Amino acid sequence: MYIYNVTTNIEESAHDEWLKWMREEHIPEVLATGKFLNAKLSQVMVEEEMGGVTYSVQYTTIDRKTLERYYNEDAQRLQDDAQKRFPNKFVSFSTELKIVSEH
Repeated sequence: MYIYNVTTNIEESAHDEWLKWMREEHIPEVLATGKFLNAKLSQVMVEEEMGGVTYSVQYTTIDRKTLERYYNEDAQRLQDDAQKRFPNKFVSFSTELKIVSEH
């Protein structure tokens, strides 16, 4: 199993609209690709020097091949939508995690 983690810092001026969009549109659209089993949205509990509010979304997928398919077939379209809706209001980076064990 793999986790595709996306960490985003959103400006406070766009926070409420962004959070609603994430919950009601973006995360459901990512899950609708059929490439992820579930998603968890978490607030990162740090004070950012640059301001804003930071969140992490963790999407669980079955294997690396499925994650690669997401990158090739869906990621750009979904990222472009975020840029269109919230231009210059956020910064994001992604991390891939391989689950080693669960307890």
